[in-house]
Amino acid sequence: MISQFLRLEWKQYFRSSHWQKGIALKVIMVFFALYLIVSFLAIGVGGYYLIKKEFPDVDPLQMVNSYLLYAIFGDLIFRYLMQKLPVMDIKPMLILPIKKSKLVHYVLAKSSFSAFNIMGLFFYIPFSVVLIREGYDTAGVLGWLFLIFLIIQSANFLNFLINKNNIAFGIIATILVALIGLQKFDIYDVAGVGGQFFDFIYANPIYSFSGLVLLIGLYYLNFKELSTRMYLDGAVSQKVTEAKSADLSFANRLGDVAPFIKNDIRLIWRNKRTKTVFLMSFLFLFYGLIFFTQEVYKEMPAMLMFASLFITGGFALNYGQFIPAWDSEHYKMLMSQGFRYRKFLESKWILMVAMTSILYFLSFPYLYFGVDIFLMITAGAIFNIGFNSLFLLYAGSFNRKRIDLNKSGFANTQGTSATQFIIIIPLMLLPMLLYWIFNKFIGGNAGFIAVAAFGIISLVCKRYAMDYIEKKYIQDKYAMINAFEKKA
Repeated sequence: MISQFLRLEWKQYFRSSHWQKGIALKVIMVFFALYLIVSFLAIGVGGYYLIKKEFPDVDPLQMVNSYLLYAIFGDLIFRYLMQKLPVMDIKPMLILPIKKSKLVHYVLAKSSFSAFNIMGLFFYIPFSVVLIREGYDTAGVLGWLFLIFLIIQSANFLNFLINKNNIAFGIIATILVALIGLQKFDIYDVAGVGGQFFDFIYANPIYSFSGLVLLIGLYYLNFKELSTRMYLDGAVSQKVTEAKSADLSFANRLGDVAPFIKNDIRLIWRNKRTKTVFLMSFLFLFYGLIFFTQEVYKEMPAMLMFASLFITGGFALNYGQFIPAWDSEHYKMLMSQGFRYRKFLESKWILMVAMTSILYFLSFPYLYFGVDIFLMITAGAIFNIGFNSLFLLYAGSFNRKRIDLNKSGFANTQGTSATQFIIIIPLMLLPMLLYWIFNKFIGGNAGFIAVAAFGIISLVCKRYAMDYIEKKYIQDKYAMINAFEKKA
């Protein structure tokens, strides 16, 4: 029966119209996946020796163990934002003499082989092989690896239970931030306590089977949850949900653009893909920690500027590159209304600027790394507000791909075209180049001033830029309507 399910899904995938389109994009995604696999393999194989070289007095396994707790919570957050729920077109199956339990078991088993569960193993398995080769106890290493595998699978099924539950996401994110804060400010040795647990598993590999209890429990809860939903009347009936309206009266002070702002806020919060973009923009606030805490990047100031742009520009970059495709499902209706196109574009610009400003104020804790770092973040925020927001609006006039807002953001290339790859060049390379030139040949604060000045000049020229952008959208109006009418 399992082979029949696999055969049907194989035929469904390759016979769909989606397979016939975007071949170039699929090739790019394959190369990106191969790049990640090779990177994880390299880290897995060389990680032991790198730790040994940089920290000769520390056991590499103990160091990895001390950070596993953070990795587990980080993985849960990433899964929440990105991982799709396991799906299968079960409607035709429900009228056949097939036990529902077999369908549920198949859907859950298929989720165990997702990229989220496999990618991490390209690090853990090579790392374990190196440990055994270096003389570590084989049984202990295998027990440690087995527990890691069980935790990865448990995270997979836990995510399906809490998926799209904002309260659960908030709790997990708060726990992760709290753990980082306790460790960072020496309040509590979180890394040491977490490391002791995994060190214990290595010393007593028999206890790794305790992870089976957690995995079986979560699997059973998922099985019961899916079984209660798998009925023919539930599958064919239309799902009716009560729309919850929020008080958005604060937007009224914005004048003529207020209705568009309200619609954008509702669109972002009520749809999976836009909500993912919104929540991920706050995760980009932590992007600087990767660069600002490493000594090697202090010798590469252009890379620090790259990080500074992402800290405040996470929302603008991810949301702005798909304007106006977010409205593709009702774009034809919008264009039939008697409003000035300028107001529609202004609302998008205000939304990007407002979110960039909010993220900038939330970035104040980066003052901990020094005034220079915060000045760089400030310059990046001004550049995002002045130049990037306008450039993203202009680039949106070339978008011709429809977007299904209810689909997850991960591995979802719908709406993606060559435009999204091309616009990254000026958005990222221009401020990095400006900063590098002025910092190298003038020095001091010249790099910050150059990047910020470019953003301010762009902001001063906003009126003329918006006039040009508006003309471009009006010129391509009917081409967009025709393109958005086509479903992938």
